[in-house]
Amino acid sequence: MSQAVASSPGMADGFRPFELVNPAGRGRVILLCDHASNAIPEAYGTLGLPRAELDRHIGWDIGAGEVTRRLAEALDCPAVLSGFSRLLIDPNRGADDPTLVMKLSDGAVIPGNRDVDAEEVAARRAAFWQPYQDAIAGVIDAATASGEVPLIISIHSFTPVWRGRPRPWHAGILWDRDPRLAHALIGALRQEQGLVIGDNEPYVGRLKGDTMYRNGTQRGLPHALVEIRQDLIDTHHGAAEWAGRLASIIAQLLAAHPDLAAVEHFGSTTDR
Repeated sequence: MSQAVASSPGMADGFRPFELVNPAGRGRVILLCDHASNAIPEAYGTLGLPRAELDRHIGWDIGAGEVTRRLAEALDCPAVLSGFSRLLIDPNRGADDPTLVMKLSDGAVIPGNRDVDAEEVAARRAAFWQPYQDAIAGVIDAATASGEVPLIISIHSFTPVWRGRPRPWHAGILWDRDPRLAHALIGALRQEQGLVIGDNEPYVGRLKGDTMYRNGTQRGLPHALVEIRQDLIDTHHGAAEWAGRLASIIAQLLAAHPDLAAVEHFGSTTDR
């Protein structure tokens, strides 16, 4: 892939809290990937975990980063990807969310987070969480300043099995109260032969302060979160296949529904 990539100002060990792909892209979509990386800066070691734990789904969304990069190239649009593991601090949580720094994840105790206090949470928020949020805001602000109303799409992935139960969905679209982009994506994906597509499955897209709330709901921009099953995108071939599928569908939606690109405030069920 031949995208232009930029990163945040460096830390002492060269660690970067975000990756900016194709910032000059002219596409009408802005892609986000909250859990693109399982990297942790040297000062934190492995948070006391065996490296293998960071490599599984508790450390990141397997395959999501590659799908996002390929999709940015196919659509010629910018993408912002996190550069740190969700176990360090979760970029898809609000600044005051109690699960911002997890002490337990899918049965694994996180030793490096066990005794984290409010001061340490604030330090991680300033060093990692905030630069990622600022990068997203900067890309969206640049688009809206040029007169564009971008579509915000966040790419995630989920495990094929959860607590012993196989998950039947190949992908799911998560949304809150703004149905515009979500319904269009669900309808288009369900036209693909053999795909089982979840509507707010395997999770529900209603979390106050999360990435979609901050950058979609509060701005009134059309937005949706795409969850893809990890065993479908954990290889280069699978990631390329799904990036191609999504690129084709999104391009068709943009052509068929120019009215999607409008600012409209639907609010959130979490504001009640």
